[in-house]
Amino acid sequence: MPQSADKDSQICYTRVRLHPGIPCGPRSLMRASRILIVVLVLAAIVAAGVYFFWPSAPPPPPPAPPAPAAPPAPAGPKFPVTTQSDQPLPTLAASDPTVIEALQKLLGPQAFAQWIIPEGLIRNIVATVDNLPREHFSRRLSPLQGIGGTFKASGSGDALAIAPANSARYTAFVTAFDHVDPAAAVAVYQRLYPLFQQAYVELGYPNGYFNDRLVEALDNLLDAPEPKGPVKLVSPKVLYEYADPDLEAASAGQKVLVRMGAANEAKVKEKLKQYRALVSAQPAPKQ
Repeated sequence: MPQSADKDSQICYTRVRLHPGIPCGPRSLMRASRILIVVLVLAAIVAAGVYFFWPSAPPPPPPAPPAPAAPPAPAGPKFPVTTQSDQPLPTLAASDPTVIEALQKLLGPQAFAQWIIPEGLIRNIVATVDNLPREHFSRRLSPLQGIGGTFKASGSGDALAIAPANSARYTAFVTAFDHVDPAAAVAVYQRLYPLFQQAYVELGYPNGYFNDRLVEALDNLLDAPEPKGPVKLVSPKVLYEYADPDLEAASAGQKVLVRMGAANEAKVKEKLKQYRALVSAQPAPKQ
């Protein structure tokens, strides 16, 4: 090949030697250059598409949330009970004879037979105390016999009210209740308190304390309304209801006290104050 050939001629000469039969000339070189440019442009487009549309690597997972703080330890009782007895206690399931003996001494045999249901006493006492501050309580679980007689109302329409004679139905019960010595009764309660506490836990309060609940129930009863004059009623369906919305919204225990009549309610409350002072005499320990 002549030494004076230009650069394009040298390239063409080389192509002909390597690939005989392939045309080579200025036009062929220009066409090859265009093809090369198109290929480069297509490669750039594909690269851009991969960059923008190909799923990127998922972002790193967020840091794990901090572990929740441990729940606070259950607080101790507000009104602890100290049991002072060298006598072993029966099991809760076998406690009725012990409780019956104690209640007969406190009430007297006749009053005990008249008012007490001698089965499942501790469990039923615990369930009833727990229910008294609520809207309803289960009569089936009450440790007490029914008062007897029928509820007495008088008047009609806007004058419908609890009859004054209705309070007489509660007189015998209030007399028996008033006869009990609160200090002696609380002494028995404190001696048997581990059984009361066990029954309260089994009722569904593993972190609760029955004596605290007893104080709450007593406070609720002592806060019962004390209506002046006739207690008005309404009868929207079969059962009577209090006409006063506040009385109707009272707890189950408070409604019982109101039904007793003003004199019986006052006498019962005086006794309840003594019980409240005795069962709450030990203040909660300082934390």
